[in-house]
Amino acid sequence: MTWRNVTPTGNRGNIEPLPRLTSLEVCAGAGGLALGLEQAGFDPVLVIDNRPIACETLRVNRPDWDVREMDLLDFDPAEDRQVYDVDLLAGGLPRVKSPATAARKRSDDPELDVLKAAVDLIYGVQPRAVWFENVPELARKDDYESVRATVAAELDHLGYRFCWHVLNAKDYGVPQSREVGLLVAFKGDLIDRFVWPEPHEQPFRSVGETLGESMGARGWRDAAKWAAQADVVAPTIVGGSWDRGGPDLGPTGAKSKWARIGVDGVTVADEVPDAEFEWNPAVGRSGLVPLTVEQVAMLQGFPSQWRIAGRKTARYRQVGNATPPPLARAVGAAIAAVLRSTAERPTGVIGR
Repeated sequence: MTWRNVTPTGNRGNIEPLPRLTSLEVCAGAGGLALGLEQAGFDPVLVIDNRPIACETLRVNRPDWDVREMDLLDFDPAEDRQVYDVDLLAGGLPRVKSPATAARKRSDDPELDVLKAAVDLIYGVQPRAVWFENVPELARKDDYESVRATVAAELDHLGYRFCWHVLNAKDYGVPQSREVGLLVAFKGDLIDRFVWPEPHEQPFRSVGETLGESMGARGWRDAAKWAAQADVVAPTIVGGSWDRGGPDLGPTGAKSKWARIGVDGVTVADEVPDAEFEWNPAVGRSGLVPLTVEQVAMLQGFPSQWRIAGRKTARYRQVGNATPPPLARAVGAAIAAVLRSTAERPTGVIGR
């Protein structure tokens, strides 16, 4: 644990230093999880991703972070001992498929291999807490029971107690309905102090409220009209496969939801509409407004100053597959509260 002196604005007296915590982040992608954890009080000792473009995004935004371009399966903590005993091991892991589906389609399952490697990493790192994010089905569907059982057996063996849960990002200030599956674990009995973050009390922020100003940046006359009718949260944004296809806003059902608020979900634009754009959903796609990568990033909860590296499709993939930073901050703050509640590290571990 490290410490940083922070004095709130307007407080002229002396205060106790605010504890900063350490983290190791794997499968970091565009940095949504790492950014949210930073806001919650975690400083990464190492950030890992296997995609060069994602590592470029991380370095552009946080040049002081130690960003490592490598496959998680090849990472050996013995060669980077600064990761030993970090406060938190966290990762937004690739979407694990149902074991039955994976068995039908192929003999191997690289996403499941990454999950197992992440769990195996706990042994080498011995973090005080663990947080992995994945598809909501992993946390609640019977199809994934064998996967959860495998994870449970390893965590039990290592002396971590844990819980699975599903949260929706829209409950934490993200203008998008996005359910995520979460695994949180603590060494010893610290999980008894853990409480999932409460949803925000304020009303959901709509697509129109979030994007209205940006839609009018090039003089589009109907920007305010469009924003007024886009009074719902966005459907789940899907980053799509890195191996095929261009950028779009998700499967057919999602595209239909986008169309109902006047958005073309089949493509992603280079720029917001100009003054001459004719918005007329009745005529089909030509009358719908497409979103830019920057606007999609806003719907994921990224701040405007967070830059995404690469060409359009690669940028969209990074944004669409990211953990929304406000959600990461909320869960990270709940984990940090537990870790800060004890000045001493656990001296022993117990089973689940």
